[in-house]
Amino acid sequence: MILRKSFLPKIICLILCFLCLHVTAYAAEEGIQLPSLPFIEPADSPEDLSLSLQVILLLTILSLAPSILIMLTSFTRTIIVLSFVRNGMGIQQVPPTQVLIGLALFLTIFIMAPVWSQINEQALQPLIYQEITTSEALQRAQIPLRDFMFRQTREKDLALFVHYARLERTINSLDDIPTYVLIPAFIISELKTAFQMGFVIFIPFLVIDMIVSSTLMSMGMLMLPPIMISLPFKILLFVMVDGWNLVINSIITGFR
Repeated sequence: MILRKSFLPKIICLILCFLCLHVTAYAAEEGIQLPSLPFIEPADSPEDLSLSLQVILLLTILSLAPSILIMLTSFTRTIIVLSFVRNGMGIQQVPPTQVLIGLALFLTIFIMAPVWSQINEQALQPLIYQEITTSEALQRAQIPLRDFMFRQTREKDLALFVHYARLERTINSLDDIPTYVLIPAFIISELKTAFQMGFVIFIPFLVIDMIVSSTLMSMGMLMLPPIMISLPFKILLFVMVDGWNLVINSIITGFR
């Protein structure tokens, strides 16, 4: 059964190719003109080829936009910390995942607004008014984003990728570090920071669970799940200390 499923797409492709060849041959014999694609035309000049490459580059950037938004901004740390808050309280469905992602997305927009403003002023607007070329715009757009990532990246993580890229002898300043080396260092630094914040968030909830569990055991109520008793207390504690304000304040302060 597995063998049949693995060969099924190949068989379908062969059948479609055979049908296309058969239709093309029949149309040639009968003198039937098949419809053409007018938007696919050969380039008549180097400028046309350059424009085609720019369109391909733009489509590539748009396809990578979700990855850029998730991995090169504050989104990774924000969504992980918010997930730790929900898991620490012991409620898996409140707030819903869509709410957490929406909150993390708008926090990312708020935190990254100064960076995107610099990119718009230094790269996007000059490119729109044709004051600079596309390559110059990409180089200028990297500067604010690289500055943001350098501020959040640990030297140890950066040195790790510089070492394995064998660039120790060629780097004299941060400007000499390639972007492909900076990006993975920034990502693992964000993951470590997010887990550190998650550990701190878990501590008060863990204390409540331990107190409730020891109290139930001392009372001989072994059949009663401790989570049923500790959950209201954790929610009460989180509301009394204004937990969402503290968590969001910690996230934003960490990027300043």
